[in-house]
Parts: sequence; C-alpha cells; structure tokens
Amino acid sequence: MKKYILFDNDGVLVETEPLYYEASKRALKEFFNVNLQFDDYMKIMTDGNGVWVAAPNASQEEIRIAREQRDVYYQEYLKKEDIAIKDVHEVLNELSKNYKMGIVTTSRRVDFELIHNNRGISDFMDFVLCVEDYPRAKPYPDPYLKGLELFNAKKEETIVVEDSQRGLISANKADIDCVIVHNQFTQTQDFSTAKRKIKDLKELLEVLPSF
Repeated sequence: MKKYILFDNDGVLVETEPLYYEASKRALKEFFNVNLQFDDYMKIMTDGNGVWVAAPNASQEEIRIAREQRDVYYQEYLKKEDIAIKDVHEVLNELSKNYKMGIVTTSRRVDFELIHNNRGISDFMDFVLCVEDYPRAKPYPDPYLKGLELFNAKKEETIVVEDSQRGLISANKADIDCVIVHNQFTQTQDFSTAKRKIKDLKELLEVLPSF
C-alpha cells in the first residue's frame, strides 16, 4: 500500500513546459542563430542535457550570457501566461487525506517560487525539492532518492507522478513505481516502463488504491 506521493512539478501540477521550450528556443536563435526543433529539444531533455548542446561551438561565457537571458524570457512568460492545470487543488485536497506528498522538480528555486506564488499547491506538500537540492538532476535517481530520504519512506510505500520520459527514467533508476499523467507536450515520449498511464490528474484518485 502506498503512503507517499512524489510529484513532478512542470507538466503535472502546472503547465510550464511549453514556456521553457519557447524561452530556450528564443535564446538559442538570438545568441547562436540555432533553430531548436521540437524533436531535438525532447531528446535533449530526455538525456538530461542542457539546451546549449545545440550550440556546440559556443564558449562557456557565451552560454552563461544566453542562459541568463533565457531565464529572463522564461520568467516573463510565467508572469503573463495561464499555467493552471484543471482540478489540481481538488485532487491534492482529496489525496492529502490519505497520503503524505512532496514535490521533486528540476526547476530552479527562484522559478518555482515565482510559479507557485499565491497558487496554494505547495500548501499540500511536506517539502519541495528543487534542482539546487540534490547532486544530479533527472534522469539520474538522485532527486527521487532524496525525496525518499526526507520522508524516511520505503520505495514500495512510495509512488512517483510524472509526465516526462526523463522523470520516468529517474523514478525507474530509484526503483520507485511511477504513474505517467498525460501531457500534450510530452505525449510522443516513451512511457513503456511506467506502471500506469492516466489521462489526467483526477484519475490518480481512482488508480492509487490498486497499488
């Protein structure tokens, strides 16, 4: 029986992934004249690399400047775009009656706080792990192993909720069961190793008792 839920953030609790792609694409074009194609971006993300591998001849200083501008673009998008996902608060409220929950994200803390300012989602969580809080990001197992440690939980007591292949690989490497929630942005990725695939977060209420 599951007692703990570790949620990915982007694409699961908020719809931010397309905005990060657009910000990255814009910066690559502006600074390196690279047209980042969607399929290439998906592979880069799955492999756990930064988008700057698309500009192999760039210097570290050039990448630093481009990254800073990408982050500016991303925060601009976050402030003006609707990133809410339907029924999130209702689902989390129901789950909180029977499960302890945490967020495990590859987002920077500064971006996470901007995303969740006055959103109320974090109120349901015991903790939030951002990219600064563990040694290696997804697809390495470190983020989810850190989540287990904070809960003092056993792997078999825990479920991961993800929407990306990179996150699924991370959960698999940590040997934690993973449910994939459908997201239009990541729908072409390989989720064959997921324990379950669900159409939306609300379906989690139905499937969790079966684990």
